[in-house]
Amino acid sequence: MPRKSFQVRHVSQLTDTLYNSNLVRLFVNQMTKKGKARLAHRLLYTAIDLCGTSQDDGVDILSKAVLNVTPTIEVRPRRRGGSIYQVPMKVSANRGTTLAIRWIVTAATNRPGRSMATKLATEFSDAAKNTGNAIRKRDDVQRMAEANKAFAHLAV
Repeated sequence: MPRKSFQVRHVSQLTDTLYNSNLVRLFVNQMTKKGKARLAHRLLYTAIDLCGTSQDDGVDILSKAVLNVTPTIEVRPRRRGGSIYQVPMKVSANRGTTLAIRWIVTAATNRPGRSMATKLATEFSDAAKNTGNAIRKRDDVQRMAEANKAFAHLAV
């Protein structure tokens, strides 16, 4: 048991400069590799332009995609009596958004061919329509939680 109390989570008030959206900033942070934030910005802005007819429409599709991919329940390993059980637990809002963004970026990266901006745009539109690999990943997590419902009493 930790001796210190909870650490206060720092919530950044910074938003994206072009769309003034915190969600776009979170996507850029997830996509940034080896310090190449400019490249991540350019790819995400191009993807938003490709998937929507106007700026607002692209950000709306992006937010709808994240909302559709966000899980409500997940399994977490808990050790009890020498055994490790997969215990279903509710997902907080911050963790759900983070998981959704991570799954969308991973699904877009694993798509074959084309440029990353095109892959991101197609993944955004697929997730907004409840199809695609990110939605499949969310369904797998939800299904695993349903299968392990018998261990729900072990949740802390």
